[in-house]
Amino acid sequence: MNAVEIEEAVSALAEAPFNAGEFAFAFLEAFGNKATTIKRLRSGTSNKSDIGGVLQTSNIHIKTCAPGAVTETLSALRASPATTRAKAKFILATDGTEFQAEDLNSGEVVVCDYPDFPDHFGFFLPLAGISTVRQIRESAFDIKATGRLNRLYIELLRHNPDWGREERRHDMNHFMARLIFMFFAEDTDILNGSDLFTATIDQMSDRDGFNTHEVIGELFRAMNTP
Repeated sequence: MNAVEIEEAVSALAEAPFNAGEFAFAFLEAFGNKATTIKRLRSGTSNKSDIGGVLQTSNIHIKTCAPGAVTETLSALRASPATTRAKAKFILATDGTEFQAEDLNSGEVVVCDYPDFPDHFGFFLPLAGISTVRQIRESAFDIKATGRLNRLYIELLRHNPDWGREERRHDMNHFMARLIFMFFAEDTDILNGSDLFTATIDQMSDRDGFNTHEVIGELFRAMNTP
């Protein structure tokens, strides 16, 4: 799995209803672990946890917990002799509301609300064999945006197959370039207002998105008017 695919899988996990018994396995699967690996962890064959969690040797020790016990559980994971014996790189605790994790090599930590943990997926990329430095981890939002734009591109072509033809490809690429610039302009405050472009589309479009193309067209027309 590449970083974009991992981000999409992690985001899907965060959006699904929290299942304490399944979370650790779903988390590991999101980072590319094969079905046979997950099966061995489920059966206990390769799960080395000594505190009722899921411990993957040389990778991560995960434990879900009762509401409000996340900090205490992370401390237990850190103090666990099995964590040390298995040379785990990360520890992770969550109750489905709060999410905490630590890189045991660098000492870096992640503390956030559970729905927000996909924003930190770059922190865990070593679990997928992707070596990172801080700059790569901090580009998680860029990777996330790349995945969203890729899905948008695919959906646009699915609904407008003629755009994929040679004679329309330039128009399609031009449109995507305009969108990317507008998102960049929002992020860098070039536009006068917070999320002005996306907020206007959200406000003016029908709930079913039927007229969104007209709204975007009017916005580009207005910006192209001296």
